[in-house]
Amino acid sequence: MAGALRVVIAEDQALLREGLARLLADAGMDVVGQAGDAPDLLRKVAAHRPDVAIVDVQMPPDRTDDGLRAAIAIRRDHPDVGVIVLSQFSDERYALDLIGDDAAHVGYLLKDRVADFDVIADAVRRVAAGGSALDPEIVSLMVGRRRKDDPLAVLSPRERDVLALMAEGKSNSGIAAALHVTLAAVEKHVTRIFAKLELGHEPSEHRRVLAVLTLLRAS
Repeated sequence: MAGALRVVIAEDQALLREGLARLLADAGMDVVGQAGDAPDLLRKVAAHRPDVAIVDVQMPPDRTDDGLRAAIAIRRDHPDVGVIVLSQFSDERYALDLIGDDAAHVGYLLKDRVADFDVIADAVRRVAAGGSALDPEIVSLMVGRRRKDDPLAVLSPRERDVLALMAEGKSNSGIAAALHVTLAAVEKHVTRIFAKLELGHEPSEHRRVLAVLTLLRAS
């Protein structure tokens, strides 16, 4: 992707919004718009067509799930714009509503992650590139609530661990570091996951997104 990533930030708390904008700018990203409410977010996304929109769940005018509904609208009306939702709630239903039938270009992180700027910056880059970035707490909830007819039953426990970290947006090297195994071992697990889930005819990045979507549908 040529040039700096272009980002719109929607957050009604001005200090948090400005702080996040400053941190993204320091990381070499171009914050092309800021919004304090959901209608303004939709206007600015339509006007600027950013690479990624970062959206708070609870925003004016209603301060309920206005931000989430706006994020879903952005995914529907501007599918080329990545969306990362920041939430105070570790409720996988919000994440599933956001993701729908397509886990590409989407992230759902708890607001606590804002303090770990490397996580936010990495999520923006990954979502802009077509990947996904889901909060570890949300992934844990999803993995813990699989159906009886679990499509992931074909995976070994270690392969499910790898898939969960994949859903968080980690690269193969990041997964290797988290599991304290070699990169070669992770690559073998990923290859087996693709084969067992019958995802053998797509580019690697798209197969990762499809594998994550399989995890979400198993919730």
